[in-house]
Amino acid sequence: MHPLHMHRIPRRLLLAALAAMPLAGRAQATPPVRILVGAPAGGTTDTMARALAQEMGKALGRTVVVENRPGAGGNIAAEAVARAAPDGTTLLMSFTSHAINASLYPSLPFDPERDFTPLTQVSSTTAMLVAHPALPANDLRGLLALARARPGRLNFAIGAVGSSIHLAGDAFKMMAGVYIVNIPYRGTAPAVQDVLAGQVEMMFANVGNVQAHVRAGKLKALGVTSAQRLPSFPEVPAIGEVLPGYESSAWFGLFGPARMAPELARRLSDAARQAIATPEVRRRIEAEGATPVGNAPQEFAAFVHAEIPRWARVVKYSGAKPD
Repeated sequence: MHPLHMHRIPRRLLLAALAAMPLAGRAQATPPVRILVGAPAGGTTDTMARALAQEMGKALGRTVVVENRPGAGGNIAAEAVARAAPDGTTLLMSFTSHAINASLYPSLPFDPERDFTPLTQVSSTTAMLVAHPALPANDLRGLLALARARPGRLNFAIGAVGSSIHLAGDAFKMMAGVYIVNIPYRGTAPAVQDVLAGQVEMMFANVGNVQAHVRAGKLKALGVTSAQRLPSFPEVPAIGEVLPGYESSAWFGLFGPARMAPELARRLSDAARQAIATPEVRRRIEAEGATPVGNAPQEFAAFVHAEIPRWARVVKYSGAKPD
């Protein structure tokens, strides 16, 4: 074979490879969308962000990854997003602390409203007031009577100072006019263990963290913090049935930095809401004891705006200081 003929096929292959290189280069140059989470891996916020990321990636046609930046009640991750370029590559999966921290912390390096673009509320979750079976009260009215007869002698275990669960308990005390002592723990798990062991009488906890113990009879459920009873626990009253006007729920939501182009914000919101509507993401949200939401950006913005003063009243009453 002539030597020139030997090089014809490799040369064509080389030209084809060269022609493909700009496309590959462009694909590699497209950065992933990062969802920052201000909580450790494995927690509820992280779990929801990872479920959302996979389905959002499909809707956007690009990679979406989760990056954990725990610390300071979510403020470390929030500050990073507040300072990020509004190009849609850096988002925040936040939680109720986004509104609570506005009054809990004396000063923040960002404004929880002005420095963010609300995209959608991902979910909401209800807490349950549970007690050790030995507590001599089997319903809310019995508990209130006991607390009034024994001021300062009953205790609430709280998993984190300044958390929505902590403030759910303080809102309960504020509205009921009772004095129950808070016993702080570093995390929900050790708090639950001490209530199970009878070291502390009661606690508010996310339903997902205590439902198995309630069903097993190891804890008794006295009430839920939602406005209505839960379909999964129809026998457990809403606390508002005894304390009219009481309601407390935690939430998770997706934000971008401020000054995002409306078209970009709409595209990201639509992708997130499409993801929340999928059976897989709904299943994973519900497995955490939460309810999927997926509302429009304007609705979520109005919700956050109302949450900040609502929690500020409870923070002031509680006297809570950041850990």
